[in-house]
Amino acid sequence: MSQATPAGELGRVHFIAIGGAGMSGIARIMLRRGIEVSGSDARDSELLTQLGELGAKVFVGHDAGHLADADTVVVSSAIREGNPELAAARERGLRVLHRSEALAALMAGRRAVAVAGTHGKTTTTSMLTVALQHAGADPSYCIGGQLVTTGLGADEGTGDVFLAEADESDGSFLRYTPYLAIVTNVEADHLDNYGGFEKIKDNFAAFVDRIEPGGILVAGIDDPVARELAAAAAARGVTVRTYGEAADADLRVTGFTPRGLGSSFEIDGLGRVELTVPGRHNALNATAAVAAALALGNDFTAVRDGLAMFGGAMRRLELKGEVAGVQVFDSYAHHPTELTADLEATRDYAGERGRIVAVFQPHLYSRTRFFAAEFGMALGLADVAVVLDVYGAREDPEPGVTGQLIADAVPAGTTQVVYEPDLGAVPARVASLTRPGDIVITLGAGDVTKLGPLILERLGT
Repeated sequence: MSQATPAGELGRVHFIAIGGAGMSGIARIMLRRGIEVSGSDARDSELLTQLGELGAKVFVGHDAGHLADADTVVVSSAIREGNPELAAARERGLRVLHRSEALAALMAGRRAVAVAGTHGKTTTTSMLTVALQHAGADPSYCIGGQLVTTGLGADEGTGDVFLAEADESDGSFLRYTPYLAIVTNVEADHLDNYGGFEKIKDNFAAFVDRIEPGGILVAGIDDPVARELAAAAAARGVTVRTYGEAADADLRVTGFTPRGLGSSFEIDGLGRVELTVPGRHNALNATAAVAAALALGNDFTAVRDGLAMFGGAMRRLELKGEVAGVQVFDSYAHHPTELTADLEATRDYAGERGRIVAVFQPHLYSRTRFFAAEFGMALGLADVAVVLDVYGAREDPEPGVTGQLIADAVPAGTTQVVYEPDLGAVPARVASLTRPGDIVITLGAGDVTKLGPLILERLGT
């Protein structure tokens, strides 16, 4: 099993597309460790400004001259070989690392905790970060989202634990060698990369195989694949801690009770946990965090109190505001299971007070093609479903693959369905569909997140 080069041996590090959430977090931690950092991005942003204030030399636009005397160049999967900075790095024979390899370099020498799973990994990593901070462990962390409490998605801590969200989408989580791994669940996704569910399961098995000798696996036993991974790991001598609502879970969740925008639940044998975020899925995410924190040697009471202070992660059922009696939330949900979980949590919160207006932007043409029927079923949980056109991201358009496929798949019945392909027309359309007491939730991994403030503005006119 190959070991990562420690970050202190990378020399001066240049990031191509440094303004991305994951890249900027890694750059931030390197700067905090005293490593010289530079980077470029296609457009200016607040993240570039923050990195500049921390000491990074940042550029807007890509040019080979930006490399200067860099020793190491960090890229993401989105950077193509034709990028002038990457091409120059190859020509000069510089060390070129994928983002995940740079993150692995930061983990070297720490007790690495890698949080993986098709759903819940951002929230679980965020919860564990806040819980360990409250318990005094002061971990370093690198998360795919930003903590509402700090506005940061990554930072250097003084403790020996390094928490990282482990991305399975491109298989890059196989570059980590964690002391403790969390697998929340395993479902079909990123089929454009994997081609089929069996390959996804094989990759998660390989991820679990990378746990350090003497290490720990925390697994969500309600999920059948995670249960299989737990059994296989235990047979190899890995210490396994399971969690879930199943009767045989080591940390069993019972008595889940929605409470407005929060919830309460019991972990058998430990005690009651209060959360300020809604949803049964978040109770499970919190229990994964408890299991990991206890396995790392922390006190349950301190961990529980830290979770009670968790204010959420940005874009995870984040309240954007309220105007004219209508509340607007935003969610990163972009898989049918995630839509279902968020809409069920929103229904728990709404109760009988008002309707749910779901504004969904499909992400990727391939995902839309694979899961159109499942997305339609999930949106059937809303009272009104406004379906946008596909946000293609890295993919080229596919003939016949539009948001209409999903709108047509919403079950006939009580859900009012609107297909609105014009993004600019969405705020007015949503405002016309709502009434006082309703809850609007924007859903998707693309630029749908920009619509919340615009909907609120339109509601106020």
